[in-house]
Amino acid sequence: MTEGAVLASGLALGLLLIQGPAVAILWSRLFRALRTQTPLQAEAARPADLGQVSVVVPTLNEAARIDPCLAGLSRQGYEVREILVVDSRSQDGTPDQVKTVAGRDPRFRLLTDDPLPQGWVGRPWALHTGFTQMSAASDWFLGIDADTRPQPGLVAALLHRAEVGAYDLISLSPRFILAGWGEWGLQPALLMTLIYRFGPTGTDPGAVDRVMANGQCFLVRRPALEAVGGYTTARSSFCDDVTLARAVAAAGFRVGFLDGRHLLQVRMYEGVRELWREWGRSLDLKDAGRPAQLWGDWIFLVLVQGLPLPILGALVTTHLNTWPLQVALALNLILVVSRWALLLAIRSVYTWQGSRGTWAFWLSPLADPLAVVRIGLSSLQRPRQWRGRVYA
Repeated sequence: MTEGAVLASGLALGLLLIQGPAVAILWSRLFRALRTQTPLQAEAARPADLGQVSVVVPTLNEAARIDPCLAGLSRQGYEVREILVVDSRSQDGTPDQVKTVAGRDPRFRLLTDDPLPQGWVGRPWALHTGFTQMSAASDWFLGIDADTRPQPGLVAALLHRAEVGAYDLISLSPRFILAGWGEWGLQPALLMTLIYRFGPTGTDPGAVDRVMANGQCFLVRRPALEAVGGYTTARSSFCDDVTLARAVAAAGFRVGFLDGRHLLQVRMYEGVRELWREWGRSLDLKDAGRPAQLWGDWIFLVLVQGLPLPILGALVTTHLNTWPLQVALALNLILVVSRWALLLAIRSVYTWQGSRGTWAFWLSPLADPLAVVRIGLSSLQRPRQWRGRVYA
């Protein structure tokens, strides 16, 4: 055996020693999908639900995309007592749009939050303002993002699932609306970083520091939110949804992250550049966990999502004359094939009709190394600008 072959075999063996355990962890998480709960379906409100929920929508210059959200909330039933739109001094006409809807539906109320206090991020501050202003008669707080499109029966379904599952907090994963081949090629790769780290939606996280949440639709029982001081726990977090959900779970309340694809649609970002910049810099979840977890998760992503394609490309041109090289090739081939197979599993969480560039979805695994790099870059620095705000 030549010196080069010995070196290649040694590198392959070293890779197997660190990649093998990571692959075992990944498969254990993915296999939990066999025990996931079914997606929520629309439901009608029941008499006992009357006025149970206060909805809070934080806004800052959302005129271009808030209309579907307001219309969707108007179609919710009598379980919704009030809809508080907390605006942070928008300059694009957002308040006027809210006032127009409020003229047709008296449940809507426009609030303006106080200037942002030191140490707070804008979104949790607006949500906390809504929490302090919600009706004392409401038992549930529901945070809804302005870029969502709530479907009829959403809030009633949330309340019923919370009752059946004895949940104190439920957040939902949505159905994504994408446009253009750039978004279709990158967004599934970024989404897969969450699935690889935390498992499919609807599975038991097993530990507080593995709890996931989505603030786009975030229902929490009032006593649970009061127990953690409202949004003060997440005041400085750029992933306030996960930070708050973990605080609620740590306080002993039951938390669920469920599949809401049939009841909640979202157009998160306009274009691939905004997707890369805005979503990419919050996916590391560094504000919700310890640095050891942050970097441990990133190394895990490198091993199971970022490296398989490059390794496969390198090994197919190598003489596989030793068992470490052969096993390394087989393992990474399985990872790559599994990654493409997962596209079939997540296909239904996207809206396909009327979208351009959908073909890029099937090539999105090619963007996996790029997605893992984006998580690493985000982990190295704290955001200085977010949704039009600049932070010191």
